[in-house]
Amino acid sequence: MARFDVYRTKSKRTPLVVDVQAEILSDLASRVVIPLSPVIAVGALEISRLSPNLVILDETYVLMTTDLAAVARRQLGPVLQNIETEYGDIVSNALDFLLYGF
Repeated sequence: MARFDVYRTKSKRTPLVVDVQAEILSDLASRVVIPLSPVIAVGALEISRLSPNLVILDETYVLMTTDLAAVARRQLGPVLQNIETEYGDIVSNALDFLLYGF
């Protein structure tokens, strides 16, 4: 399990999530994730730094940072791609904004 992996989940409500947990903690039974919602379903959000748009497998999604959650590892399906190179800083900045306000 790697930080910034995008997973398909077993949940119909949040089918895609981004793993944001440190890799050193990969042996824990849960992972901290941020859901991804299709941009067509949620539209543009007011605070784009908090909820940026990301292109995953040629589809545009909104990173729903305010819905940060822990999920059991068993709820995660296959890794679809790792987005660290393209979006690692953007995701980290969204988390910083959520947790620290900057």
